[in-house]
Amino acid sequence: MGRITARRPVRRITAGGEVRRPDSLAVEEPMEIRVDGRSLAVTMRTPGDDIDLVHGFLLTEGVIGSREDISVARYCDGIDEEGLNTYNVLDVALAPGVEPPQVGMERNFYTTSSCGVCGKASLDAVKLTSRYSPAQDPVTVTTTVLSALPDTLRGTQKVFDSTGGLHAAGLFTAAGELLIAREDVGRHNAVDKVIGWAVRSGRVPLRGCVLMVSGRASFELVQKAVMAGVPVLAAISAPSSLAVALGAEAGVTVVGFVRGSNMNVYSVVDRVLNPIDDGK
Repeated sequence: MGRITARRPVRRITAGGEVRRPDSLAVEEPMEIRVDGRSLAVTMRTPGDDIDLVHGFLLTEGVIGSREDISVARYCDGIDEEGLNTYNVLDVALAPGVEPPQVGMERNFYTTSSCGVCGKASLDAVKLTSRYSPAQDPVTVTTTVLSALPDTLRGTQKVFDSTGGLHAAGLFTAAGELLIAREDVGRHNAVDKVIGWAVRSGRVPLRGCVLMVSGRASFELVQKAVMAGVPVLAAISAPSSLAVALGAEAGVTVVGFVRGSNMNVYSVVDRVLNPIDDGK
């Protein structure tokens, strides 16, 4: 497995002067995803939890619906200039009877660490049909629980502490219990790693769960929540207009600007209970 941090010399300049010293950077490397030996996607990611990443990616792209749809996932030979395996090529064998993905002009699976939907031909191409329906989930979550999630998620970000350069995603119960958290240089990869863990654990659809992300809530992250059956997506920063529209259409509660006791609820607003308003 590749390193998740790298040390590089830096010239640090402050008001009090300057110093030259090593600094820690988050590693960003390409990973090629193959399905049955055929190249499907290249994503820029932080090495680690790659098997989870691939499971999550394939589920949120509609290729699989459960862990039983994959027979095996294994690294292929990817040799660097020193003859060492880079662990940057991963091949997935689908189970018998599972249809392979059809890659055409409508979909471009090349992704980057900053925007997983960049390059896709149209919005229609990314409005996938989920096997699960967040709209049917009766779960509710309190503002008290939601307000505690950012600090809990931040407490899991060990690599961020040393680099300051990673996004994070965490999966919680409606009572605020942390199930899993993952870091990655790409926010969509962090979410795929979390969802992939859930796929491999047999937890999908993720009914009764809250997905918390460290940045903004984009259309793509809401799409991933829909595909995994997640009823609530909360973010520290803002959602986009299209993210909110998809949340309302698919039945995902989108919560933004979760900072302390303050937050904005943008879609399916009745899932969020406010004890103060209830007089409790």
